[in-house]
Amino acid sequence: MVVLSKIYTRTGDKGLTALGDGSRVPKPSARVEAYGTVDETNATVGMARLHADGEMDASLARIQNELFDLGADLCRPNREKDHEAEYTPLRMVASQVDRLETEIDAMNARLTPLRSFILPGGSPLAAHLHLCRTVSRRAERLAVELSLAEDVNPEAVKYLNRLSDWFFVAARIANDDGTADVLWVPGATR
Repeated sequence: MVVLSKIYTRTGDKGLTALGDGSRVPKPSARVEAYGTVDETNATVGMARLHADGEMDASLARIQNELFDLGADLCRPNREKDHEAEYTPLRMVASQVDRLETEIDAMNARLTPLRSFILPGGSPLAAHLHLCRTVSRRAERLAVELSLAEDVNPEAVKYLNRLSDWFFVAARIANDDGTADVLWVPGATR
């Protein structure tokens, strides 16, 4: 259980922050950038939920919780030392990626195939889901960059990759099952 009785600690005043294993790193480190951008993704999902209801809102609520799980995974380095932790570290698992794929397939089955690229927009929910998509893509790029230098759970990277796809297809669903998608017209202003 998390207990936050004091919000400011002054421990970061010199530009360092604590990771999940207690080690301290500079705030602009690749690991902090990666899980910080996952947190930013979560905030964009919260904005999208202002326009969602029913099944879509429930799915977005689940994703928000999983993004916290993902942040916990990314903020704890050294998976090989997980057995030494006083509690079992939270790690993303393949079943979370599989579930996203199943949901993407189910949503996509409702849509006609694309014949053009889509511009972010349409309904307010779709526009917000496109923002979720782009921020989650940035989180993925940062997680991949981190994985080139440090140990990263491969399921965390896979989750981010599928999540941005999920947001894309969900945006089409939010645009009246794709009928209200805003299509790109190449060279329209030439």
